[in-house]
Amino acid sequence: MKKYITKFGLLFLTILFLAGCTDSFEEINTDPDRAKDAPATNVLAFVLTNWPDNLNDVWADMNEPSTYGGHLAKIQYIDEARYLFRPGIVEAKWYDVYLTLNNVNEIMAKAETDDNQNLLAVAKILRVFIFQTATDTWRDIPYTDALKMKEGTLLPKYDKQEDIYPALLSELKEAADIFADNSRGSLGEGDILFEGDTEKWQKFANSLRLRLAMRISSVDQNLASSTVSEILGDPGRYPVMEGNSDNAFFWWPGSDPYEEPWYTDYKGRDDHAVSDVLVNVLIELDDPRLPVYAIPAESDGAYRGFTIGAAAQPNLTTVSRIGARFRLDPAGFTPYMRYAEVMFHVAEAALKGFNTGGITAEAAYNEAVGASLAENGVAASDIATYLAGNGRFDGTLEQVYLQEWIALFKQGMEAWSLYRRTGIPETHYVAPASVYPGHNSPPFRYPYPQNELTLNGANSKPFDDEVVDAFWGKKMWWDTRSGVN
Repeated sequence: MKKYITKFGLLFLTILFLAGCTDSFEEINTDPDRAKDAPATNVLAFVLTNWPDNLNDVWADMNEPSTYGGHLAKIQYIDEARYLFRPGIVEAKWYDVYLTLNNVNEIMAKAETDDNQNLLAVAKILRVFIFQTATDTWRDIPYTDALKMKEGTLLPKYDKQEDIYPALLSELKEAADIFADNSRGSLGEGDILFEGDTEKWQKFANSLRLRLAMRISSVDQNLASSTVSEILGDPGRYPVMEGNSDNAFFWWPGSDPYEEPWYTDYKGRDDHAVSDVLVNVLIELDDPRLPVYAIPAESDGAYRGFTIGAAAQPNLTTVSRIGARFRLDPAGFTPYMRYAEVMFHVAEAALKGFNTGGITAEAAYNEAVGASLAENGVAASDIATYLAGNGRFDGTLEQVYLQEWIALFKQGMEAWSLYRRTGIPETHYVAPASVYPGHNSPPFRYPYPQNELTLNGANSKPFDDEVVDAFWGKKMWWDTRSGVN
């Protein structure tokens, strides 16, 4: 918590100071004891590390998105899963989003100056990836006016999610077209995600386009359909991930202080278990991922999830902790995106009648489930058995969504977004000890940070007025569920 307090103390003072004096902006913001410039590849390394370190750690994922999405449950210090949030954590997530985006903008500026088109495309991908995380967290956020302090914009206006998503898709297309038409320039040693492999970045760009397109497929079918058709209709120009070897996984070195964040939390804490929602689904399907996702309960060796947002902690020996692959490896991974997710998007698109380049829903579904099982170490013979048995394709969107939700383990934001968009799994529920009674759905969103409401109140107030009980009120644009509050 010290680092968050320090960050926000400094940030708050900086904003107040800038609000009162901007005449000597460049002089004021020059630290004589720091390097005046950093190579773009070094900034890239920072960005690629900062997202998994600060936006996919215990605070920004495990405690909230992964519980809101139904994957994890808190077994001690249960407040966050009951929706009793810590304002400082909300501030921290907002701060880290825009801090990281500011660094992405620096990469873009350097790439344009050096005419490094590949680096420019990578920066655009990362900008979209982080803005997507932000808008799916808060809905309406500063976007077009964001990060323009040098131009004198200290109080950015807010954009609606309805306008942000199309803009993000447009920027991803720009990145994809750079790779297709104008690929040149080295990414340098700072590419610690794909080690300078621009083809993998190209696949990531188009795979991310599919994610965003299918996210809005029920609210802007024309844009979603045309995007899917463009990508899958021209795989030579717009390739997507083709196997687990293309997974966008950030692998941690494994030595202190560069250890995987869930493992770092495990070294000193025992606050999380796998949820009863996830464990029960896996048991019902006799799913071979169960022993990978969960550890048997110490008391009797059974797989047993725990209630999300329970009124009291359990006997700690009776519940399943998070599996070793996901939490007990200091050199473990943080997932940006998986190949399995891509193929689930293709299966959904096919079921919705979009042009998928001849790929059938069943073929895409089988590939997606098989990829998830293989990623988790399941043998080929067991994959075949599962796909012929409890995992057999039944032709419904509900099955595609459920299997995608299972496959998204350790991607709390994406699991939460999938639930908000589809209502799957149907067995998910509101925390029984919720501090906000009267709601029939887990949270729709995050609350806005208090600093933003105080310092940028004129722009944020109309949007904050649409929030109910911090987490409800106005749904995400792409959340078309009815009867939820």
